[in-house]
Amino acid sequence: MADGPIRGKVARILNSRELVINIGAEHGVVVGMYFDVLDPKGEDILDPDSNEVLGSLDRPKVRVQVTSVQERLAVTSTYKKRRVNVGGQGGLSAYGLADMFMPPKIVTKYETLKTTEKTWESLDEHESYVKTGDPVVQVIEELDLGETDES
Repeated sequence: MADGPIRGKVARILNSRELVINIGAEHGVVVGMYFDVLDPKGEDILDPDSNEVLGSLDRPKVRVQVTSVQERLAVTSTYKKRRVNVGGQGGLSAYGLADMFMPPKIVTKYETLKTTEKTWESLDEHESYVKTGDPVVQVIEELDLGETDES
């Protein structure tokens, strides 16, 4: 295995939460690894005095986790989730009396690959902000568990 993070590309978008990358067990990929899908353009940083390119920054689109691995490919999925109140307020409410007496209803919503999020629906590539051929790079250390509360 090479020094540094493992790099590859998006090979196919399976649905609104899953995609296949073109690297697998023979490249050192194992279940549970995290990868960032990067914007292929990156972002050049220019020196303000000379206008010379100092370097380029990778711009992540989404972070995915490996769920299954074959020799030359891996299936990955979004995994970040948030808890959202889709019910009543269970107390004083600016939305009216009906919401005031309804109990809160908390649901878990998972991050998807598109902006109108419906989990596990089929997804044509033209509807996705992730595209076939986008670069991916292994995330060496995953600290963000990705769950937040939105009430």
